[in-house]
Amino acid sequence: MEAFYKKLLDNNKDWVKNQLDKDPDFFNRLADGQQPPLLWIGCADSRVPANEIIGAQPGEVFVHRNIANMVIHTDMNMLSVLDYAVNVLKVKHVIVCGHYGCGGVAAAMTNKHFGLIDNWIRHIKDVYRFHSEELTLLKDEKSRFDRFVELNVVEQVMDLAKTSIIQGAWEKGQQIHLHGWVYDIKDGLIKDLGVNLKDNQSLSEVYQLDI
Repeated sequence: MEAFYKKLLDNNKDWVKNQLDKDPDFFNRLADGQQPPLLWIGCADSRVPANEIIGAQPGEVFVHRNIANMVIHTDMNMLSVLDYAVNVLKVKHVIVCGHYGCGGVAAAMTNKHFGLIDNWIRHIKDVYRFHSEELTLLKDEKSRFDRFVELNVVEQVMDLAKTSIIQGAWEKGQQIHLHGWVYDIKDGLIKDLGVNLKDNQSLSEVYQLDI
């Protein structure tokens, strides 16, 4: 354990040296502040690092991650990140990125008791309930699992659009596009689910806030 811990610090020094060798002014620019065009809401899974899989540099992506890339309206952590990204950083895009083989989604497909996280997984189970007719028709378990991952992402994008933060920004004329992606760990490729919301007209009328 001590060797692993020391290696992390050594890796940091090597990374700093490599960055400075390529660009002596790299850290000076970062220290001046950030203005990323993108907020990434992704899964906490260690195999899905936001910057690396899209080839982004430090300073280009504002990141929030949790179990199964959820957008829950009582989650003050997520809402605080979203508010800062939208109203201070003025991001142009918000991407919800799930991934095939997601452990949180897999857990929501079972009746197992896991402990405290059951309270979080219940929100994922709600997505299954919304789409149970479609998912039940898929007899192959892997196909059903993969489709559940995709539908979960779509629902989280819709939940983003329902927030007063996003709707307030749209009302003020901010150009913010919401997208849904799924990352495939097996080949490293991203699937764009074709979800692209840019105003609250994409929502049912009951969700359109009078701001």
